[in-house]
Amino acid sequence: MSQDGLEPYRRRLDGLDDEIGRLLGERFEVCREIARYKLEHEIPMMQPHRVEAVRERYLARAEEADLPAEFAADFHALLIAATCKEEDELMAALEASSGSGEK
Repeated sequence: MSQDGLEPYRRRLDGLDDEIGRLLGERFEVCREIARYKLEHEIPMMQPHRVEAVRERYLARAEEADLPAEFAADFHALLIAATCKEEDELMAALEASSGSGEK
């Protein structure tokens, strides 16, 4: 069987991968905005109730999309860890650059 027949699928995957990358970039930028807001309003970076709500929503959407449950849970955990780290590091950098380290 010729691999030429795979080309339309590969083009679709390439487009989807581009969109996933763009959406992840947008999600990280929103998290950076949230970090700035939290710092400005003296809100703790970690919000466990929000993390759990996002997790539940994400896993429900993943199930609706027929994603493998283990993949969805692992991906969400990775995404949350990475965005929390981004928020934490940005907040620390902004605090340090303010000179006082406190609001």
